[in-house]
This record gives sequence, structure tokens and C-alpha cells, in this order.
Amino acid sequence: MDYHILREFADSWVLLAMFVFFALVVVWAFRPGSRKEHRDTADIIFRHEEKPAEKEART
Repeated sequence: MDYHILREFADSWVLLAMFVFFALVVVWAFRPGSRKEHRDTADIIFRHEEKPAEKEART
């Protein structure tokens, strides 16, 4: 194996694999039903806005 064979492999199949991985990540992030999970994660900082969490809940 020399540099040119590895370079050709990286330019074709690895590029295709990276694009497929990217597309799958985008589809997974915007999948149906993920809105509730994303909203819940975004609202974590506001959960105990009225009063601090109990000591046992902080750990």
C-alpha cells in the first residue's frame, strides 16, 4: 500500500462514509418525537426557578 492508494480510498469511500454518518446524525436530531426531549433539555436550567432543589436532588 502506498500513499496514492490510501489517498484514493480516502477520497472516495471515506468521504462517502462521512457523508452518510452526517446525514444519519441530522435525521436522528430532527426525528419525529424528539421535540419533547430537546425542549426538556433546554428547560433544565429553569426547573427549580421558584425555589432551590432539595439537597438530595442536587447530587
